[in-house]
Amino acid sequence: MKSVGIEIKNIALSFGSTAVLKDITLTIEPGEFFALLGPSGSGKSTLLRLIAGFNQHQRGELLIDGKDVTGTQPWLRNVGMVFQNYALWPHMTVAQNVAFGLEARKLPPAEIRAKVASALELVDMAGLANRRPGQLSGGQQQRVAIARTLAIEPQVLLLDEPLSNLDAKLRTQTRQELVQLQRRLGITTIFVTHDQEEALTTCHRIAVMDQGVIQQVGSPMDLFDFPVNRFVAQFVGSVNLFAGRFITEGDHLRFESPKLGMLTLPKGLELQSTEMDLAFRPHAVRFVEDSQSQLQDNLALQGIIEDSEFLGEFVRYEVKVGEGLVKADIPHSRGAAPLKIGAQIHLRIPSQELRFVTA
Repeated sequence: MKSVGIEIKNIALSFGSTAVLKDITLTIEPGEFFALLGPSGSGKSTLLRLIAGFNQHQRGELLIDGKDVTGTQPWLRNVGMVFQNYALWPHMTVAQNVAFGLEARKLPPAEIRAKVASALELVDMAGLANRRPGQLSGGQQQRVAIARTLAIEPQVLLLDEPLSNLDAKLRTQTRQELVQLQRRLGITTIFVTHDQEEALTTCHRIAVMDQGVIQQVGSPMDLFDFPVNRFVAQFVGSVNLFAGRFITEGDHLRFESPKLGMLTLPKGLELQSTEMDLAFRPHAVRFVEDSQSQLQDNLALQGIIEDSEFLGEFVRYEVKVGEGLVKADIPHSRGAAPLKIGAQIHLRIPSQELRFVTA
């Protein structure tokens, strides 16, 4: 399959007076596994359906392999879409479902049989060709839906919340299978999800969307480590986020927070604005024995443990600091007892883990 790129230029789409996509500009590279991530109503599925041709934009350009497909009917775009509910025909066998799109294209019977066999082999379903969807598990049904889409040899594969109907264990397994399949085929793939874990573990890059606007585009690590605003920081991973203002006093940079009080920040930090929020991830928080430990290059806090939650690999503590709550994920060691509620604790956050984000 040929890998193609997709260019979305200044696209806007409204349903009546409601703007659903607002000036979307995005480039997806050939062969890339790309995610559209966001909450319900963010516009991610609308954008996916627009690429497929089921929605039409009022402004902007959509280019697939360098060709503007604006106004082109879905079946002429050579784009394959796997729907959230799989959309399999219950009265047809697996093989008949996979052959459906090929028969609509009026290919010779021998060619259809060969393409169906090849597609089922790709998704490891060759041995179940004569079963009907009702005889399959959710994961198997999804494989059939993918095989049906791949059988027509699309240039782009679109996946709309493909794992949402699966239980947790099967979702993880199927996610890994999707990654391996995409890697093997090299087909340009766009994956819509509201689940950050799915996006972070599968895709090369992610566009985080909210209210019809792309908030940030980047690799999973970039989005997690360097969120550009409050929404991305909160949506991608867990975060401690505090509003306030920054004050420079001589060589010292201070942060005045209604929740945490007045904090002295480590030296060497750079700000783009004094009106930014302070952010740090729970896993970056360290517990130390006394107030003098590791002061250099660390933000020092002191608080009282209010709650704890054992999550297997780590214990998540909620620590009352001033009027705020700081989440801290502390690795668990075998046999170690959790710290008691009400215990006073000193916290340190390394300077390189501190982030400043806009609202």
